[in-house]
Amino acid sequence: MSIPTHMDTHVEPGVDKFDPDKLEVAPGRTRESVEGWIPELATEEELRGALEKAFDYRGDVTLTKKDGNKLEGYIFDRVTGANLSTSFIRILPKDSTSRQKIAYSDIAALVFSGRDPAAGKSWEAWVKKYWEKKASGGQGGSLHPDVLE
Repeated sequence: MSIPTHMDTHVEPGVDKFDPDKLEVAPGRTRESVEGWIPELATEEELRGALEKAFDYRGDVTLTKKDGNKLEGYIFDRVTGANLSTSFIRILPKDSTSRQKIAYSDIAALVFSGRDPAAGKSWEAWVKKYWEKKASGGQGGSLHPDVLE
């Protein structure tokens, strides 16, 4: 059995471009603001795209169903099927504790009506505010999370 006389010096391509000691915050994904948005729902693709954004949204939305009834609440689940009739969202209405299931095919309009409680509360914004407080010698330079409401 032979003993290797050198260390494996293989380095993955691109590894040398990032110095972890110099990175304060790792790059993240950009979240677009949809608060107040009224999407156009003319096509199946537009409806599906808007409902995906509504599922990711942290605030309430207002749905207008094809029968004219409106419902405001938080979309907490969705199932995407082969067509609009087999796809549905589950919503927790603002004025009720009963959860409702609504088929995509029953939705006529959608408004991102509620305030996004986490808007402006990104990790990067928190770190910036933390260091500003520390630098000014002010109170509040702690590692405790902000209150959302």
